[in-house]
Amino acid sequence: MVSLTADLSPLRPDRNLAMELVRATEAAAIRAVPFIGRGAKEAADGAAVDAMRAFLGTVDFQGRVVIGEGEKDNAPMLFNGEVVGTGQGPLCDIAVDPIDGTSLTAAGRQNALSVIAVSDRGTMLDASTVFYMDKLVTGPAGVGVVDIRLPIGENIRKLAGALGKPVDEIVVSVLNRPRHEKLIQDIRDAGAGTRLMSDGDVAGGINAARHDARTDMCVGVGGSPEGIVTACAIKALGGHIQGQLWPRDDEERQRGIDAGLQMDHVYEADDLVQGNNTIFVATGVTDGQLVAGVRRERGYVYTESVVLRGASGTLRRIASEHLVSKWL
Repeated sequence: MVSLTADLSPLRPDRNLAMELVRATEAAAIRAVPFIGRGAKEAADGAAVDAMRAFLGTVDFQGRVVIGEGEKDNAPMLFNGEVVGTGQGPLCDIAVDPIDGTSLTAAGRQNALSVIAVSDRGTMLDASTVFYMDKLVTGPAGVGVVDIRLPIGENIRKLAGALGKPVDEIVVSVLNRPRHEKLIQDIRDAGAGTRLMSDGDVAGGINAARHDARTDMCVGVGGSPEGIVTACAIKALGGHIQGQLWPRDDEERQRGIDAGLQMDHVYEADDLVQGNNTIFVATGVTDGQLVAGVRRERGYVYTESVVLRGASGTLRRIASEHLVSKWL
């Protein structure tokens, strides 16, 4: 039996697995094209799920879906616990989001992605019983500097010092939600700027961790699954991520406790995904800071993807051309 650890070690990097996963995110993104800007997010998601699952079935690995479209009864495909792949090759945990940003896709707005994250079997936190998580993400400068338990103003000042830039040049990404009204005001009161996101939790976190992005920090309450997926990418970027589960009511809180989750615990990067043997792949559905969206011109469809590998600490960009006749 081949282990994921052997495949992804710095001495024997298995780029083939990463490339096969890119084919699955490309397929999901392309299948969503007819629904971009059409107001039909369920149809877009359904088409992307079908395409991603079909391609994952051809990949030589034994992937167990830890984070998927939901429980089996509500998600006939790519449900939590489903096993995908050919059954040969490494044993993996897998997180899938055929479209991170279905509302963005339906409205034709930026930053919708098709995403897959993979780690060794048994290393990915299953936080599916609690839907939301409060998160703090920065680039490498924030490691050992910022902490989610501190007031946001203090974290902004600490990060500014670590980056060697004035506070008024710090930009913080936050989901634009009523629950974040005070957080947004506190960020501005501290002297920093905000970049308000309508959706696209994963892209927001990754952009905050990239050395050449326009944002310095991503904070606030978003999806727990997106937090796990983002952690896989942060491992490759050398950045900082922390999360605290944010149950919506006592019933959800108890479900999380029954599942073995810690409600008042600060989950560090290694709690979210153990070790550095991670692969994160994403293909743009619509244009964004991280990758360009799917573009169709004449007889071709163009896609842009990124591959981040924790073992080697690399980010690779993949630009592909596809014949329309083969896809749409």
